[in-house]
Amino acid sequence: MEKSLTHTVVVAKLQEDGAVLCPKCGVKISPNDETEDIYCILESKLIDNKLEEISILCKNCKSIIKLIGFSLIIDNE
Repeated sequence: MEKSLTHTVVVAKLQEDGAVLCPKCGVKISPNDETEDIYCILESKLIDNKLEEISILCKNCKSIIKLIGFSLIIDNE
């Protein structure tokens, strides 16, 4: 069985529409896609009831993408 690669992406570097390109295969992962055909959410981490990190699985290449830095965005709003 092939091991999944894990990539870390800082949310401040996401596209304007909130989408992220998979670092391995380049497929566009959009938060507006609710079908889970392209990706699925594996885990979300909260600290003091604030979103800290989301781990998603790219269904195209099986890479795990950790989205980090939510607290930086929330604190700056």
